[in-house]
Amino acid sequence: MPDVWSAPVRFAECDQQGVAFNAHYLTWADEAVNAWWAGIGLPYGALAARGIEYYVKATALDWVSSARYGDTVSVDAELDRLGRTSLTLLFTVRVGERVCCTVRTTYVATSDGRPTPWPDDVRARVSAG
Repeated sequence: MPDVWSAPVRFAECDQQGVAFNAHYLTWADEAVNAWWAGIGLPYGALAARGIEYYVKATALDWVSSARYGDTVSVDAELDRLGRTSLTLLFTVRVGERVCCTVRTTYVATSDGRPTPWPDDVRARVSAG
């Protein structure tokens, strides 16, 4: 699977030993989710223009190894599960071929602040993407 998002690890993202602080893995997954939506033809704002927002319901990190200052992290995203009103994505954060962390995040579609089913065309794009 091609990279969805990548960037160099910045000095500000690291501790004094040059190791990326764990909270930044969530930031990188958040960057990657926008790239993932754009990659399936729904760039930022496309869902909101239709009255649909999505919010994080739950997220979990499984850390394997460190990203360090000067590394370039690549984040792949893939669909893990598609429900009626939610979807779960699995993000794999890598430096080269080395896995640093996996992030599993569940998002819920809402309209007017309430859970709403994903529209059929969105479901089709998500399933095919």
